[in-house]
Amino acid sequence: MPANIYVTRRIPQAAIDLLSSYFDVSVNPFERNLRRAELLEHIKDADAILCLLSDSIDRSVMDAAPRLKCISNYAVGYNNIDVEYASKQGIVVCNTPKVLTETTADLTWALIMSCARRIVESDSFLRSGEFKGWEPMLLMGADIHHKTLGIIGMGRIGQAVAKRASGFSMKVLAYDPSLPEDHNTALWKSTNLQTLLREADFVSLHVPLTEKTQHMIGPGELKLMKRGAILINTSRGAVINESALIEALRQNRIAAAGLDVYEKEPYIPQELLELKNVVLLPHIGSATTETRTAMGIMAAQNAIAVLKGEEPPSRIN
Repeated sequence: MPANIYVTRRIPQAAIDLLSSYFDVSVNPFERNLRRAELLEHIKDADAILCLLSDSIDRSVMDAAPRLKCISNYAVGYNNIDVEYASKQGIVVCNTPKVLTETTADLTWALIMSCARRIVESDSFLRSGEFKGWEPMLLMGADIHHKTLGIIGMGRIGQAVAKRASGFSMKVLAYDPSLPEDHNTALWKSTNLQTLLREADFVSLHVPLTEKTQHMIGPGELKLMKRGAILINTSRGAVINESALIEALRQNRIAAAGLDVYEKEPYIPQELLELKNVVLLPHIGSATTETRTAMGIMAAQNAIAVLKGEEPPSRIN
């Protein structure tokens, strides 16, 4: 009897086809995330779960699936999974690193440019019929070239963002708690967090969500930033204290922010939605056909390998 794999949300068909060539596959039929009771019901006979970052895979979920051997996360992050409990139960946990590095770095730069040059605000201005012709003071933004970019978190994505900065002749400051302050390269100079926040014109976040990084950017950190600085977050929403950010944007203590992730996703505070000096995206950091397909293939390969008794491409525990 073939093993059963449950996929908690529809993913690119190539990944579903790959899974189906080995095992019985069931996919969430709804165009929404599963409710808790639905998830528990659907996984009770599953040998593997292919899940999303938005799926909370905790102890009770694992206990509801006594045959479970693999949890394959369709994401790089895995703070949605109780990895410690999975390890105790002998359940292999996997993720999809590397494949979304360049795509997320591209989107980070899209946010930097959108905020600096007020692209979204300008588009709305024109569409609403307010554009009456060229004006010398109309929607002036900020230059990017020859400015200072501060990158917090120098993993794969942070490094990819730094590489792109060289094309804008930028000075790059880097802070990563896992690296010494003198870990300099041809692309960036390492420093402490306070110096980075004080000196950077653009601050981009690329850290995982942990106890140490939750609310890493709060009221004190925002006060250190330049009044004309722009904050970008394509990592995890809770890395920023959202209430403090809203207050800083309201009072123009920083110039703007570009966000692809939120503290209590998918909930977005109304106060944030009403601000003009913030660009808001619906968590699309990896949303290209090529990258989302590659993520699906890797997630499928992880599950297939575990169920075949082989070492998966990307094991976490």
